[in-house]
Amino acid sequence: MQAEPVAISGMSGSGMASAMERRQVGLYLLAIAAGAAVGWAVPAAGDPLEHAISPVLGLLLFATFLGIPFSALGRAVRDMRFMAAVLILNFAVVPVVAFGLSRFVAHERALLVGILLVLLTPCIDYVIVFSGLAGGASDRLLAAAPLLMLVQMLMLPVFLFAFVGPELASVIEPEPFLEALLGLIILPLALAALTQHWARTAAGGRKLMEVMKALMVPLMMTTLAVVVASQFRGVGEEIASLLAVVPLYAAFLVLMIPLGIAASRVARLDPRSARAVVFSGATRNSLVVLPLALALPAPLKLVPLVVVTQTLVELLCMVVCVKVVPRLVPFSGGASWSAPRAPAPPPG
Repeated sequence: MQAEPVAISGMSGSGMASAMERRQVGLYLLAIAAGAAVGWAVPAAGDPLEHAISPVLGLLLFATFLGIPFSALGRAVRDMRFMAAVLILNFAVVPVVAFGLSRFVAHERALLVGILLVLLTPCIDYVIVFSGLAGGASDRLLAAAPLLMLVQMLMLPVFLFAFVGPELASVIEPEPFLEALLGLIILPLALAALTQHWARTAAGGRKLMEVMKALMVPLMMTTLAVVVASQFRGVGEEIASLLAVVPLYAAFLVLMIPLGIAASRVARLDPRSARAVVFSGATRNSLVVLPLALALPAPLKLVPLVVVTQTLVELLCMVVCVKVVPRLVPFSGGASWSAPRAPAPPPG
């Protein structure tokens, strides 16, 4: 093995980043455990850590958006079968599933709003990680991320109006939502696009891209730890209410995996793309919608905890999904995967 330059820590920066990438699922679970420990041992840290969520998340999303090949977006959009499968699954199938599951907590307004807020928004960050670990086409999910983000922000108010009712609008102030949209989505997205342009012409831009790529796993770990630590006390105080949504989140994942496979078969996608579609339908945008949940008024103070609970359930389930989905969507052979054939032309 060729020797690598030794950094102060005993491992080169690239070597450390590669090692963290290989172990990222375990590191994410460790970060959650560390956040829970801090939240339990130092309850007073909850409030300052809650203020740190938006800056940390904004930096994470900037790093995530840097991986989006903006120059290839036109080609990604032209991949009509993949894009159609992802969009139909997330914005036609998922709302039906989310509405059905939400009926079990329809009597409790905060639980209802929380479960809808998170289930109606497809993930754009760590879905790329888990899809890649399962052999999915993460590059296509990266290219689809801006469109998924735009459509969910446009459709979320429509779905909430339809599923909760017009009275929800009377208790929601638009300013915090607009601030979160601008600060957490539009600004990081614009900075990422500008940085990519800079990297094509200057070494400084390329260096920044390399540094942010190496920081992806630490940033995700930091975000998860901060979110869990800031909300841990609240989760503990409301555990009886939050237990009602845990089986609903688990049921969502159980339902969305076969529905994602079915959508991929209808679209006649190759196995890598099919796995990416499955993970897109199953994972939700909890970290991005959390600041929106935190901006809700006092009568809906339980909503952020409902969102955080989904994060915990989903990450634990993803460890299983990374192993299960490749078996359900194998690369070759097996009766569990066969895309439908195009009909044969009529004789003559």
